[in-house]
Amino acid sequence: MASKQDIDYTYSKMDKIWRWSVGERADFTGAKYDGDFSLSLEEAQQNKHKFIAENLEIKAGDRVLDIGSGWGPFLTYIQSLGAIGTGITLSQGQYNACKRNGLDVHICNYRDLTPATFGKFDAIASVGAFEHFCSVEEYRAGKQDEVYQNFFKIVSSLLPVGKRCFIQSMVFGKDMIDIDSANINAPKESNEYLLALIMNEFPGSWIPYGKEQIIKNAAPYFKLVTEHSGRLDYIETIKVWRKKLKSFGWKKYWAYLQLVPQLFTDPSMRKRLSNLKIAPIKVVFERGIWDHHRLVFEKVSD
Repeated sequence: MASKQDIDYTYSKMDKIWRWSVGERADFTGAKYDGDFSLSLEEAQQNKHKFIAENLEIKAGDRVLDIGSGWGPFLTYIQSLGAIGTGITLSQGQYNACKRNGLDVHICNYRDLTPATFGKFDAIASVGAFEHFCSVEEYRAGKQDEVYQNFFKIVSSLLPVGKRCFIQSMVFGKDMIDIDSANINAPKESNEYLLALIMNEFPGSWIPYGKEQIIKNAAPYFKLVTEHSGRLDYIETIKVWRKKLKSFGWKKYWAYLQLVPQLFTDPSMRKRLSNLKIAPIKVVFERGIWDHHRLVFEKVSD
Protein backbone atom coordinates (compact mmCIF):
# COMPACT_ATOMS: atom_id res chain seq x y z
CA MET A 1 0.00 0.00 0.00
CA ALA A 2 1.02 3.65 -0.05
CA SER A 3 3.81 4.18 2.49
CA LYS A 4 3.88 6.78 5.25
CA GLN A 5 6.25 8.80 3.06
CA ASP A 6 3.75 8.65 0.18
CA ILE A 7 0.85 9.73 2.40
CA ASP A 8 2.87 12.56 3.91
CA TYR A 9 3.72 13.76 0.40
CA THR A 10 0.02 13.84 -0.54
CA TYR A 11 -1.42 15.25 2.68
CA SER A 12 1.16 16.59 5.16
CA LYS A 13 2.93 18.97 2.74
CA MET A 14 -0.37 20.77 2.14
CA ASP A 15 -1.63 20.35 5.71
CA LYS A 16 -1.74 24.02 6.71
CA ILE A 17 -3.03 25.19 3.33
CA TRP A 18 -5.90 22.72 3.46
CA ARG A 19 -6.86 23.57 7.04
CA TRP A 20 -6.66 27.32 6.43
CA SER A 21 -8.75 26.93 3.26
CA VAL A 22 -11.41 24.42 4.27
CA GLY A 23 -11.34 24.43 8.07
CA GLU A 24 -9.33 23.14 11.00
CA ARG A 25 -10.98 19.71 10.69
CA ALA A 26 -10.87 19.78 6.91
CA ASP A 27 -12.83 17.06 5.14
CA PHE A 28 -10.67 16.01 2.20
CA THR A 29 -13.26 13.63 0.71
CA GLY A 30 -16.30 14.07 -1.53
CA ALA A 31 -19.35 15.66 0.08
CA LYS A 32 -22.98 14.52 -0.36
CA TYR A 33 -25.20 17.04 -2.17
CA ASP A 34 -27.82 14.58 -3.42
CA GLY A 35 -28.39 16.80 -6.45
CA ASP A 36 -28.94 20.00 -4.45
CA PHE A 37 -25.90 22.07 -5.38
CA SER A 38 -27.34 25.11 -3.63
CA LEU A 39 -26.07 23.56 -0.39
CA SER A 40 -22.86 24.89 1.10
CA LEU A 41 -19.88 22.54 1.20
CA GLU A 42 -20.21 22.36 4.97
CA GLU A 43 -23.88 21.33 4.73
CA ALA A 44 -23.08 18.69 2.12
CA GLN A 45 -20.25 17.28 4.25
CA GLN A 46 -22.61 17.15 7.22
CA ASN A 47 -25.08 15.22 5.02
CA LYS A 48 -22.34 12.69 4.30
CA HIS A 49 -21.46 12.23 7.96
CA LYS A 50 -25.13 11.81 8.86
CA PHE A 51 -25.56 9.25 6.06
CA ILE A 52 -22.58 7.23 7.27
CA ALA A 53 -23.61 7.31 10.93
CA GLU A 54 -27.20 6.32 10.18
CA ASN A 55 -26.19 3.45 7.89
CA LEU A 56 -23.65 2.20 10.41
CA GLU A 57 -26.41 2.45 13.05
CA ILE A 58 -24.09 4.37 15.39
CA LYS A 59 -25.56 5.29 18.76
CA ALA A 60 -24.31 6.80 22.01
CA GLY A 61 -21.63 4.66 23.65
CA ASP A 62 -20.69 2.76 20.48
CA ARG A 63 -17.01 2.31 19.70
CA VAL A 64 -16.22 3.38 16.14
CA LEU A 65 -12.98 2.97 14.19
CA ASP A 66 -12.17 5.46 11.41
CA ILE A 67 -9.53 3.99 9.09
CA GLY A 68 -7.79 6.90 7.39
CA SER A 69 -9.33 9.51 9.67
CA GLY A 70 -7.75 12.54 7.99
CA TRP A 71 -8.13 15.73 10.03
CA GLY A 72 -10.93 14.11 12.03
CA PRO A 73 -14.21 15.43 10.56
CA PHE A 74 -16.12 12.16 10.96
CA LEU A 75 -14.67 11.52 14.41
CA THR A 76 -15.86 14.98 15.39
CA TYR A 77 -19.35 14.26 14.05
CA ILE A 78 -19.80 11.00 15.94
CA GLN A 79 -18.65 12.70 19.14
CA SER A 80 -21.83 14.77 18.86
CA LEU A 81 -23.78 11.48 18.88
CA GLY A 82 -22.09 10.35 22.08
CA ALA A 83 -20.07 7.66 20.29
CA ILE A 84 -16.44 6.87 21.11
CA GLY A 85 -14.21 7.29 18.08
CA THR A 86 -10.72 6.00 17.37
CA GLY A 87 -8.88 7.02 14.22
CA ILE A 88 -5.77 5.85 12.41
CA THR A 89 -3.75 7.68 9.76
CA LEU A 90 -0.30 7.61 8.17
CA SER A 91 -0.15 11.39 7.72
CA GLN A 92 1.96 13.14 10.34
CA GLY A 93 0.29 16.47 9.62
CA GLN A 94 -3.20 15.06 10.03
CA TYR A 95 -2.18 13.19 13.19
CA ASN A 96 -0.75 16.35 14.74
CA ALA A 97 -3.90 18.33 13.92
CA CYS A 98 -6.17 15.64 15.38
CA LYS A 99 -4.18 15.46 18.61
CA ARG A 100 -4.32 19.25 18.98
CA ASN A 101 -8.10 18.98 18.73
CA GLY A 102 -8.37 16.28 21.38
CA LEU A 103 -9.23 13.38 19.05
CA ASP A 104 -8.10 9.81 19.72
CA VAL A 105 -6.00 9.28 16.60
CA HIS A 106 -2.91 7.11 16.08
CA ILE A 107 -0.19 6.75 13.46
CA CYS A 108 -0.98 3.21 12.39
CA ASN A 109 -1.14 1.08 9.26
CA TYR A 110 -4.46 -0.78 9.04
CA ARG A 111 -2.51 -3.90 8.06
CA ASP A 112 -1.10 -4.01 11.59
CA LEU A 113 -4.54 -4.00 13.26
CA THR A 114 -5.69 -6.96 15.34
CA PRO A 115 -8.37 -7.17 18.07
CA ALA A 116 -5.50 -6.70 20.54
CA THR A 117 -4.52 -3.29 19.11
CA PHE A 118 -7.52 -1.18 20.16
CA GLY A 119 -10.09 -3.86 20.92
CA LYS A 120 -13.22 -4.59 18.89
CA PHE A 121 -15.67 -2.03 17.53
CA ASP A 122 -19.38 -1.58 16.90
CA ALA A 123 -18.82 0.07 13.53
CA ILE A 124 -15.95 0.86 11.15
CA ALA A 125 -15.70 3.61 8.53
CA SER A 126 -13.08 4.29 5.88
CA VAL A 127 -13.88 7.50 4.03
CA GLY A 128 -11.53 8.04 1.09
CA ALA A 129 -8.63 5.95 2.40
CA PHE A 130 -9.41 2.80 0.41
CA GLU A 131 -7.80 4.48 -2.61
CA HIS A 132 -4.38 4.14 -0.95
CA PHE A 133 -4.59 0.50 0.12
CA CYS A 134 -3.17 -1.04 -3.05
CA SER A 135 0.13 0.23 -4.44
CA VAL A 136 1.04 0.42 -8.11
CA GLU A 137 3.62 -2.32 -7.49
CA GLU A 138 1.01 -4.61 -5.92
CA TYR A 139 -1.34 -3.97 -8.83
CA ARG A 140 1.38 -4.82 -11.36
CA ALA A 141 2.15 -8.00 -9.41
CA GLY A 142 -1.50 -9.09 -9.69
CA LYS A 143 -2.14 -8.72 -5.96
CA GLN A 144 -4.94 -6.12 -5.95
CA ASP A 145 -7.73 -8.59 -5.11
CA GLU A 146 -5.55 -10.14 -2.41
CA VAL A 147 -4.92 -6.71 -0.87
CA TYR A 148 -8.64 -5.89 -0.70
CA GLN A 149 -9.68 -9.30 0.59
CA ASN A 150 -7.07 -9.05 3.36
CA PHE A 151 -8.45 -5.61 4.26
CA PHE A 152 -11.94 -7.01 4.73
CA LYS A 153 -10.53 -9.97 6.66
CA ILE A 154 -8.90 -7.54 9.09
CA VAL A 155 -12.04 -5.40 9.36
CA SER A 156 -14.11 -8.54 9.94
CA SER A 157 -11.85 -9.54 12.83
CA LEU A 158 -12.65 -6.23 14.54
CA LEU A 159 -16.46 -6.45 14.27
CA PRO A 160 -19.11 -8.80 15.66
CA VAL A 161 -21.42 -10.54 13.19
CA GLY A 162 -24.28 -8.21 12.23
CA LYS A 163 -22.25 -5.01 12.60
CA ARG A 164 -21.38 -2.77 9.68
CA CYS A 165 -18.54 -1.07 7.87
CA PHE A 166 -18.64 1.84 5.41
CA ILE A 167 -16.32 2.35 2.44
CA GLN A 168 -16.14 5.51 0.34
CA SER A 169 -13.69 5.28 -2.54
CA MET A 170 -12.81 6.55 -5.97
CA VAL A 171 -12.81 3.73 -8.53
CA PHE A 172 -11.87 3.42 -12.18
CA GLY A 173 -14.78 3.90 -14.56
CA LYS A 174 -15.62 2.27 -17.87
CA ASP A 175 -13.32 4.59 -19.84
CA MET A 176 -10.18 4.05 -17.76
CA ILE A 177 -6.98 3.93 -19.82
CA ASP A 178 -4.05 1.53 -19.41
CA ILE A 179 -1.59 2.41 -16.64
CA ASP A 180 1.35 2.25 -19.04
CA SER A 181 -0.16 4.97 -21.22
CA ALA A 182 0.26 7.61 -18.47
CA ASN A 183 2.70 10.20 -19.79
CA ILE A 184 3.61 13.56 -18.23
CA ASN A 185 4.84 14.69 -21.67
CA ALA A 186 1.54 13.90 -23.42
CA PRO A 187 -0.70 16.77 -24.66
CA LYS A 188 -2.09 18.77 -21.73
CA GLU A 189 -5.75 17.91 -22.46
CA SER A 190 -5.12 14.20 -22.95
CA ASN A 191 -6.22 11.42 -20.60
CA GLU A 192 -2.62 10.18 -20.61
CA TYR A 193 -1.39 13.48 -19.17
CA LEU A 194 -4.19 13.65 -16.58
CA LEU A 195 -3.40 10.15 -15.31
CA ALA A 196 0.29 11.02 -15.01
CA LEU A 197 -0.57 14.11 -12.93
CA ILE A 198 -2.79 12.06 -10.62
CA MET A 199 -0.13 9.38 -10.16
CA ASN A 200 2.30 12.13 -9.17
CA GLU A 201 -0.19 13.56 -6.65
CA PHE A 202 -0.93 10.14 -5.09
CA PRO A 203 2.33 8.17 -5.24
CA GLY A 204 2.12 4.57 -4.11
CA SER A 205 -1.63 4.34 -4.71
CA TRP A 206 -3.78 2.51 -7.26
CA ILE A 207 -7.57 2.55 -6.97
CA PRO A 208 -10.09 -0.29 -7.50
CA TYR A 209 -11.53 -1.24 -10.89
CA GLY A 210 -15.15 -0.36 -10.22
CA LYS A 211 -17.35 -0.96 -7.20
CA GLU A 212 -17.56 -4.60 -8.32
CA GLN A 213 -13.97 -5.28 -7.28
CA ILE A 214 -14.65 -3.96 -3.78
CA ILE A 215 -17.91 -5.89 -3.38
CA LYS A 216 -16.36 -9.13 -4.66
CA ASN A 217 -13.51 -9.02 -2.16
CA ALA A 218 -15.78 -8.14 0.75
CA ALA A 219 -18.09 -11.08 -0.01
CA PRO A 220 -16.36 -13.76 2.10
CA TYR A 221 -17.11 -11.72 5.22
CA PHE A 222 -19.73 -9.06 4.37
CA LYS A 223 -22.96 -8.63 2.47
CA LEU A 224 -23.65 -5.37 0.65
CA VAL A 225 -26.42 -3.35 2.30
CA THR A 226 -26.50 -0.32 0.02
CA GLU A 227 -24.31 1.53 -2.48
CA HIS A 228 -24.50 4.47 -4.86
CA SER A 229 -22.28 6.68 -6.96
CA GLY A 230 -21.10 10.01 -5.62
CA ARG A 231 -19.40 11.06 -8.88
CA LEU A 232 -21.47 14.22 -9.42
CA ASP A 233 -21.11 15.08 -5.73
CA TYR A 234 -17.34 14.85 -6.01
CA ILE A 235 -17.24 17.07 -9.10
CA GLU A 236 -19.11 19.76 -7.17
CA THR A 237 -16.91 19.25 -4.10
CA ILE A 238 -13.76 19.83 -6.16
CA LYS A 239 -15.25 22.99 -7.67
CA VAL A 240 -15.80 24.43 -4.20
CA TRP A 241 -12.40 23.29 -2.92
CA ARG A 242 -10.67 25.10 -5.77
CA LYS A 243 -12.45 28.34 -4.91
CA LYS A 244 -11.49 27.99 -1.26
CA LEU A 245 -7.86 27.14 -2.07
CA LYS A 246 -7.58 30.28 -4.21
CA SER A 247 -9.40 32.59 -1.77
CA PHE A 248 -7.11 35.08 -0.04
CA GLY A 249 -5.80 34.57 3.47
CA TRP A 250 -2.58 35.96 4.94
CA LYS A 251 -1.55 32.77 6.72
CA LYS A 252 -2.50 30.59 3.75
CA TYR A 253 -0.60 32.69 1.22
CA TRP A 254 2.42 32.70 3.51
CA ALA A 255 2.22 28.88 3.52
CA TYR A 256 2.13 28.92 -0.28
CA LEU A 257 5.27 31.05 -0.30
CA GLN A 258 7.06 28.46 1.85
CA LEU A 259 6.65 26.00 -1.05
CA VAL A 260 8.41 28.26 -3.58
CA PRO A 261 11.97 26.94 -2.94
CA GLN A 262 10.71 23.41 -3.64
CA LEU A 263 9.63 24.48 -7.12
CA PHE A 264 13.31 24.78 -8.00
CA THR A 265 14.49 21.60 -6.29
CA ASP A 266 11.56 19.17 -6.56
CA PRO A 267 10.15 18.37 -10.04
CA SER A 268 7.17 16.60 -8.47
CA MET A 269 6.15 19.82 -6.73
CA ARG A 270 6.13 21.66 -10.06
CA LYS A 271 3.77 18.99 -11.38
CA ARG A 272 1.48 19.54 -8.40
CA LEU A 273 0.99 23.14 -9.52
CA SER A 274 -0.49 21.76 -12.73
CA ASN A 275 -3.06 19.98 -10.55
CA LEU A 276 -4.18 23.34 -9.16
CA LYS A 277 -4.61 24.71 -12.69
CA ILE A 278 -6.28 21.71 -14.31
CA ALA A 279 -7.99 19.80 -11.45
CA PRO A 280 -7.26 16.42 -13.11
CA ILE A 281 -9.49 14.41 -10.75
CA LYS A 282 -12.48 16.61 -11.59
CA VAL A 283 -11.80 16.12 -15.30
CA VAL A 284 -11.43 12.33 -15.08
CA PHE A 285 -14.75 12.19 -13.20
CA GLU A 286 -16.37 14.31 -15.91
CA ARG A 287 -14.95 12.07 -18.66
CA GLY A 288 -16.09 8.82 -17.03
CA ILE A 289 -12.53 7.62 -16.49
CA TRP A 290 -13.18 7.55 -12.74
CA ASP A 291 -16.29 6.98 -10.64
CA HIS A 292 -16.92 7.33 -6.92
CA HIS A 293 -18.90 5.01 -4.66
CA ARG A 294 -20.24 4.81 -1.13
CA LEU A 295 -20.79 1.25 0.06
CA VAL A 296 -22.29 -0.07 3.28
CA PHE A 297 -21.48 -3.65 4.30
CA GLU A 298 -22.79 -5.88 7.08
CA LYS A 299 -20.72 -8.69 8.55
CA VAL A 300 -22.24 -12.10 7.89
CA SER A 301 -19.57 -14.52 9.14
CA ASP A 302 -16.20 -14.81 10.89
